[in-house]
Amino acid sequence: MSETVVKINNLVKRYKELIALDNFNLEIKKGEVFGLLGPNGSGKSTTMNCVLSLLSYDKGEVYLFGERMEPARYDLKSKVGVVPQNVAVFEELTVQENIEYFCGLYIKDKEKKKQYVEEAIDFVGLSDFRKFRPKKLSGGLLRRLNIACGIAHKPELIFFDEPTVAVDPQSRNKILENIVELNKQGATIVYTTHYMEEVEQICTNILIMDRGKSVAMGTSEELKKMIKNTENVVVDIRNLPEEKLEGLKKLHHVYEVNYMSDRLTIKCAGGRHNISHVISFFEQENIDYDRIYSELPTLNDVFLEITGKELRDKED
Repeated sequence: MSETVVKINNLVKRYKELIALDNFNLEIKKGEVFGLLGPNGSGKSTTMNCVLSLLSYDKGEVYLFGERMEPARYDLKSKVGVVPQNVAVFEELTVQENIEYFCGLYIKDKEKKKQYVEEAIDFVGLSDFRKFRPKKLSGGLLRRLNIACGIAHKPELIFFDEPTVAVDPQSRNKILENIVELNKQGATIVYTTHYMEEVEQICTNILIMDRGKSVAMGTSEELKKMIKNTENVVVDIRNLPEEKLEGLKKLHHVYEVNYMSDRLTIKCAGGRHNISHVISFFEQENIDYDRIYSELPTLNDVFLEITGKELRDKED
């Protein structure tokens, strides 16, 4: 059996009347890129802070690498790296000095620290910016500095919290490539994000949590099989009358129809010829359309069906 790196047993965390974690359980195996997903207020950040012993909890147990995690377990903390959502570096230090500082919290041997710092700088592609201070860096470079500071001491377990927020596509691609490479080098990754396409791209296992509980877990493909939606028929069409929407809803296997900004989305549960049925409907009703195509459900469809579509404004 694979070694368990993170194990959470019946974790409960209360903020007065609010239950942020409700007998929450989680197990992450060595070598996984584990996606931890949930809407705002679901408990993701609370979970991570409890795992890292940055936050006390009311009940339950947290184990890292098979040992009980407690605030004073600095030996366990030295095996963990954290890349927070908000860039956490010192503005008065250069790129290299920042990485040296964070690496030095865990690596005391000067020669080893020097080696690790150079490897971290090369890994995130900041060699040409080592003497820059953070305020001179672009958003993407800042994110890469944030990563270098979190992984320079070569942790075995790395938490990434929304690492690609507000960066350009090139920087996002570089960050994701770096995460996959860290995993190939042996690190276990815990990844939180609101970008579902990133989770589909890099995560080997995914847990969706809501209101402090685990509501679904599996690979991306396993999660897709848990929901009602099996196919989306998408049509680019202008000025579709309301009564025609009602007709589409009566088609076999159709359970939801959405029409907005000249884009019609027809959600189907089961069936093999749904797009043919839609085309036949348009022909019978003499309705012209620009384009029609079929899409398989995405992880975003899974997320919305499981957690609902209402807005969540509160934090985790």
